[in-house]
Amino acid sequence: MSTNKRWLSVVAAVLVSSAPAVFAAEVPASFDAKNCKAEYPKASLMNEEQGTVSMSFLVKPDGSVADSKVDKSSGFKNLDKAAIKALSACKFKPGTKDGAPAETWTKVDYAWKLD
Repeated sequence: MSTNKRWLSVVAAVLVSSAPAVFAAEVPASFDAKNCKAEYPKASLMNEEQGTVSMSFLVKPDGSVADSKVDKSSGFKNLDKAAIKALSACKFKPGTKDGAPAETWTKVDYAWKLD
């Protein structure tokens, strides 16, 4: 093997072996759905609105919400607003980066169903 090819092999091996150190292991935040419920908007109850809203939350290391957004609407603005408002007030289990609490985005689907 020529000297140049050996050198490239060594460089490639070093890059591959150091890759895990470069990319931090991230675990997104989570929350307990049983302890964090949204109140059904009265107008939505009267109009028998149902649907699932998909949202994203930026959760701080202390578990509070720094930012939120609707990724996919339930089809009803009142349901979307109520879900964002209620879940933004919930305490999340913070996400981690390399095992330490960190600010992370997490996705949550909230289903509105009439009984």
